[in-house]
Parts: sequence; C-alpha cells; structure tokens
Amino acid sequence: MSVNRIEYSEKYADEDHEYRHVILPKELLRQLPRNRLLSESEWRGVGVQQSRGWVHYALHRPEPHILLFRRPLGTDPQTGRVDPDLKRQALEEYKHQFGLRQNSQK
Repeated sequence: MSVNRIEYSEKYADEDHEYRHVILPKELLRQLPRNRLLSESEWRGVGVQQSRGWVHYALHRPEPHILLFRRPLGTDPQTGRVDPDLKRQALEEYKHQFGLRQNSQK
C-alpha cells in the first residue's frame, strides 16, 4: 500500500515557523491536483498523517511528490492553535540552538 511508503522529515525551524517535508510515493501524484497548494482535507485524503496546524505552503516544482509544510512556532499539536507559552518556549529553544541572544522578543 502506498500510504505505508510516505516519508516524513524531521522538523526544522526558523524564528517564526517550524517546517517539515513529506515525500509521497510517485504513484500518489495522480490523485493530487496539479500546480496548486493542497488543503488539509486533500493531503490527509492521500494518507498524510500529521498533528494539527500544518499547512502546505509551497510547491517544489522539480519534485512535485515532495510536499512542503509549515506551522507557526508554538502551535499546539492537538488544537492547531498557537499557544503563547509554547511559542515563547519554542523561540527560546530556537535561539539557544543557534546561539542567538535571548533579549529580543517577536
């Protein structure tokens, strides 16, 4: 079954979002609309499984079977909404990981 062959990257982040990419088996491409971003119901409909809050935000035209997702830092994975405490914690972790100063707030 193709759904079992969907690959998920580790999450990565910047100051505003966390990101991940999902690699679909190429035979699933026939089930997807072309040249536009997918709604949550569309990407879930082909078997992509992720917590809430992820948005398909960009097309990778050289490899359309790779879906690019992002969500705001601090998104609660159960509600899909940004939690201010989770956002502050995620931003502190990001800054610590990259040796950035802690005194600037977004």
